[in-house]
Amino acid sequence: MFSEIGQLIFDNEAVAKTSDFTMGLEIEMQRVDETGELSQEPYPAGAGDEQINPWITNDFLETMSEVVTPPAAHALDAMHYLYGINNALRTALSPGELLWPLSMPPRLPKDKSRIPLAKMGPKKEAYLKEWLKRHGFSEGTPCGAHINLSIDPHVFNLVYDRMHDQFDSELDLQNYLYAKIAQGFLRYRWVITYLFGASPIAEANYFDKGQGPKAPIRSIRQSSHGFGNKFTGDYTNIQQYVNRIEQGVSDGKLISDYEFHGAVRFKGNTNLKELPKTGVQYLELRMLDLDPSSSVGIRTNTLRFFRLMASYFIMSPALKPDQVNAVVERADKMNEEVSEEHPNDISKYQASARAFLQRLEMYADKIQLGPEYQEEIEDLQDRVENPLSTPSAKMITHIKNNSLTDYALRRAKHYQASALQSIRPFKGFETNRKISANDLKHELFQGSWEPDKDKDQQ
Repeated sequence: MFSEIGQLIFDNEAVAKTSDFTMGLEIEMQRVDETGELSQEPYPAGAGDEQINPWITNDFLETMSEVVTPPAAHALDAMHYLYGINNALRTALSPGELLWPLSMPPRLPKDKSRIPLAKMGPKKEAYLKEWLKRHGFSEGTPCGAHINLSIDPHVFNLVYDRMHDQFDSELDLQNYLYAKIAQGFLRYRWVITYLFGASPIAEANYFDKGQGPKAPIRSIRQSSHGFGNKFTGDYTNIQQYVNRIEQGVSDGKLISDYEFHGAVRFKGNTNLKELPKTGVQYLELRMLDLDPSSSVGIRTNTLRFFRLMASYFIMSPALKPDQVNAVVERADKMNEEVSEEHPNDISKYQASARAFLQRLEMYADKIQLGPEYQEEIEDLQDRVENPLSTPSAKMITHIKNNSLTDYALRRAKHYQASALQSIRPFKGFETNRKISANDLKHELFQGSWEPDKDKDQQ
């Protein structure tokens, strides 16, 4: 089950460190009015300045609010931050405004020119205008949940101390392990689409007439019908990842390196060219639809599952370098097939999904993870056997007149009412000052909750 690195970690009783990831979350949601139209209200003043507030910002549209959490030591800590900042955003909304809980946008106006792009400064606005010319309005509107994942430095220290003859430096090992995890998530992205896909239909005016799926599917957003540029990355190693993106920019296939929106992105140095030298600091995992059953778009158990997967990928044998692109290309095709399956149908890849979850269950048993992980695996195994229990299958039971608007508004109004009943809503963003992660923690919770430990913002 274990690779040489995995066996070393296991023998040194350091397995816990491989699941002790620092995690951050980025959750996008559209602001809408009570009828389910994109909001005409300006960016909420109570959410601060969208150009400088790192915790509540905009993405693509003025109505697309993005909540960003500081890095947290545990899944539950990340969720505490997320709930706190999400509540702050909700309490800053204008009367009658709501946060749309679905990945696919609400019905779009036929005249899309009246919907303003995000006001994020001249450089970003110029980029958004060029993106709009290339891809069209609709493709920029789906929202999702992004998980940022950072490996505990103790893992690098332990492995390099005993295997330094196999790596040029500890930074070389660091880049290798991040690439290994990325390859794992890309290889099994189709499993995530099956288990968590939650965008079965699009609302009016998203697709041009005659375009788009003819019936509900598992995930429009995770399919070729979804977000943005379809440029494929090279995940063989960090240098080839950078080379591939730079070539895409040089060939005019990408506006800039920022436009690369692969399912996984390596993050670290803002100068992409320098990333192999300065080292990957964390992964951005971009393969989750919003979960409409949660007011914040994601559940704690989902974070635990991602953490388990990442730990398993660290400990397992790596793909050979000359296999990576072929394996990822095959996985992309599998993801497309799974994303376009009807939500009620047993997946074509049910047996493969079953085998993968069984392997994760064996791994969780071997490293003696807690019962919360076992319970999550059991729930997900049930989704594999019973497609009616998947998010998209549950959602299509609420379709009326080819729309999920009634369902989404019921959810949105319930979540908004709960937020407005907060005993002490956070008002700290109104001052338009930059708030550090430590200040945010103190002002959000003021002693009512304390993370197990703090980690600096990456």
